[in-house]
Amino acid sequence: IKPDARGSSVFALSEKGASSTAAKWLANKENQADLIGGVKLNVKDPYLAHTLLDLTQTATINDSLKLAKAVLSELGTINQLHSRGVEQAGFAVLKAPDIPSILVETAFISNPEEEKRLIDEAYQLKMANAIHAGIKRYFAKNPPLARTKLA
Repeated sequence: IKPDARGSSVFALSEKGASSTAAKWLANKENQADLIGGVKLNVKDPYLAHTLLDLTQTATINDSLKLAKAVLSELGTINQLHSRGVEQAGFAVLKAPDIPSILVETAFISNPEEEKRLIDEAYQLKMANAIHAGIKRYFAKNPPLARTKLA
């Protein structure tokens, strides 16, 4: 724990491993499991199932990176950024292969200065609004595909 650590970060899933030593350490610390879940494939061929899951995961990571960049840009308007770019790591909470997922680290509670800001309701609202603005900006540029059930 570093009392002088500061700034906001946004994480997306990485297929290649963590983007930094700190990201790897944090992911290892937080993960309880290393499983991909959430998508049921009605495919009997295991190779086809693996390929479909891999293609889906790759597309989702690309979308997650776009979402993370939009949110990080908004956070940068109200707080110092811990890293200028999106961090990537293997957090279990980011492994849903079918929806864009990000993890937002708003600040370091171990830093007394940032802790004071984090308990301030006005600052919390600024953070929430920045995250919301980033999400809105992402979806304005990347609308979800219309999903309909075939009869």
